[in-house]
Amino acid sequence: MAFFNLLAEGSDDWLIYVVPLVGAVALTYAIFNLIHDLRRPEARRVEQRLRENSGLGESATERLAKESILRRQRQESGGLSGMISRLSFISSLQTMLEQAALNWNATAFLINLLGLGAVGYIACYFLKAPQYLGVAVALAAFLLPILFVWIQKKRRMNKFMNQLPDVFELMSQGLRAGHSLANAIMLVSQQLPDPVGTEFARVFHEQNLGIKIEDALRHMAKRVSLMDVRFFVTAVLIQRQTGGDLAEVLDNISSVIRERIKLFGMVKALTAEGRLSGWVLLALPVVVFMVELVINPSYANTLLEEQLGQYMLMGAGVAQLLGLAMIQKIVNIKV
Repeated sequence: MAFFNLLAEGSDDWLIYVVPLVGAVALTYAIFNLIHDLRRPEARRVEQRLRENSGLGESATERLAKESILRRQRQESGGLSGMISRLSFISSLQTMLEQAALNWNATAFLINLLGLGAVGYIACYFLKAPQYLGVAVALAAFLLPILFVWIQKKRRMNKFMNQLPDVFELMSQGLRAGHSLANAIMLVSQQLPDPVGTEFARVFHEQNLGIKIEDALRHMAKRVSLMDVRFFVTAVLIQRQTGGDLAEVLDNISSVIRERIKLFGMVKALTAEGRLSGWVLLALPVVVFMVELVINPSYANTLLEEQLGQYMLMGAGVAQLLGLAMIQKIVNIKV
């Protein structure tokens, strides 16, 4: 309270409180980075192994796959980063970042989001903005980057799903030509672009590091989280245990996925009107309110200046988001 009283009085003594606080935060962040860089010897050996044979001849998919493995290795290393990475939501956040092909560390990303939200709130406080505006800015600074990551992830996973039929056809042709499963995976990583090229390149490099190819495929299925990929991994695991013609199985999976993609496109076209209606209903009240601010500001400012009006605006915003979520749930027909 003394800090805020000094701010209200306009005294320069508030620096006595601010400077030690900033110094303590900077020191904590420096120690965090130091512990984060002091990885275990085995982690350094993995990194050295991954960096071998890296040069001008390395493709973009191989480089992205190695960066993904290194990022996961650093995420699971010891120290403070290791303790934070044991939290369940950190692992989920790291998976989402990898699915979005963003070269970010989940722990550092979360810390930066918290710092960004705090900076937004403090800026609104010093600008003497209303309390609800400061909270809204802090939440927006925290949630908008997560929304961006989620959109990037969704786009990349949709692209991955559309590439799967070509992947299985290429693998079946490689198997019929006499290649092993590992060589067929390497062929996919070399011939196809991101995202399938990157993900299959990671599988190939993981089995080169000594991981069983079955485990590497399971890791990919967990990392990608697509039903079609789980079908593929299950088929491979069953074939390696019981035998059979894997090339024919891959051809069948490829044809099934192609039909599912066609059906999904038909469903998306039929539900386009419902999805558009949801966005229109979300944007219409906001547009009307903005127009009202220009045409009749004294009438519209009642919602901004009066406490009851502020509560009504927050309730309307929550209701709008819930309505959009319900519409999206109705039109989101699973294929």
